[in-house]
Amino acid sequence: MQHAIWSGPSAPKRQLSCLWCGREIVESEAGRRRRYCRQSCRQRAYEHRNSLKGTGIPSDAVVLSAQEASDLADRWFAARCAAEDIATAIGEGADTEELTGLSKTLLELTREAERLR
Repeated sequence: MQHAIWSGPSAPKRQLSCLWCGREIVESEAGRRRRYCRQSCRQRAYEHRNSLKGTGIPSDAVVLSAQEASDLADRWFAARCAAEDIATAIGEGADTEELTGLSKTLLELTREAERLR
């Protein structure tokens, strides 16, 4: 069985997350895979790795400030509330239009919640 290699504008896109902030990175199949969404994230990751040298903390550990951890918890809480809204709407027999709107909100909130920083 032979596999087709796609190229050009119709090539499938890979969806990745930035290793520093978690934002979505969309790129084509060609070339080396990007690890960071922007240069500033790449720089912060480098600084983080260097600050952990000699501490015993693994270099791939995610260290969040108290504020970053609180913000992350808030984003996940908002996403959970949106999921509960969908469950309630289904239980009440909501129409397709309302469920579509609620699901779009949930999708946006969960994408935002994926960010670590």
